[in-house]
Amino acid sequence: MTRRPLVILLLIAGAVFALGPLLWMVSASLMAAGDASSTPPPILPRTATLEQYRVLIDRLALGGYLFNSAVTAISATLLSLFINSLAGYAFAKLRFAGRDRLFGGLAGLLVVPAQVGMLPLFLLLRELGVINTYLGVIIPWMASVLGIFMVRQYALSIPDDLLDAARLDGASEFRIYRSVVLPVISPILVTLAIYTFLGSWNDFLWPLIVLSDDRWYTLPVALAGLSGEYVQDVELMMAGAVVTVLPVLLVFLALQRYYIQGIMQGSVKG
Repeated sequence: MTRRPLVILLLIAGAVFALGPLLWMVSASLMAAGDASSTPPPILPRTATLEQYRVLIDRLALGGYLFNSAVTAISATLLSLFINSLAGYAFAKLRFAGRDRLFGGLAGLLVVPAQVGMLPLFLLLRELGVINTYLGVIIPWMASVLGIFMVRQYALSIPDDLLDAARLDGASEFRIYRSVVLPVISPILVTLAIYTFLGSWNDFLWPLIVLSDDRWYTLPVALAGLSGEYVQDVELMMAGAVVTVLPVLLVFLALQRYYIQGIMQGSVKG
């Protein structure tokens, strides 16, 4: 019992240490120009103002970059859920020649850094003519070895008798996938959706490679350009960071219960 207060204090200290920079980022974004650069830097704004956000939206057209990020992240998440769930279910429950060997080969790719395939993928997409398009940004997220692995491990828990009963009733494989499999694996799909949305929204390197026209820039790429042009404007940079972080933070907070549920159940079922 005597250790409990100490543990609570350590947890509070850890939370403050982790949240401190984020809270100061929000505070600095509400400061007037030049206030955050003073010595010592203030913790709270002397007079809160939304001027930095007005500059971002009106003068720097950050609203267009926000739209680009939303389109690519939402599209990537939906396509990833559809393709990865189909592939994961097939590897778990459908019998076909070379299934286990093929899955073993895919699982081995988990140790290969994603950066290794960026150049071949870029050259392929250039030949397909999808450079500087939403599709060029979305394609790498449409299917992933980790996503297939997560769904496959979870789908292994589905009883074969349940699937066989549906087949005896005349259901097609896609009907079984839609009506039987999807409701069962929904917790891991929520986990995969959060993972894919956060990853695609925050992705910087691949959009930087595949996009050369600033009309198609996503928020992280646009914000990086902003840091070079307005390097001395700390308040404007913090406002841009808040606009970038806030949507994914809200998504995670709204779905964190399902995310934890998928992780916990997946660890038990796997």
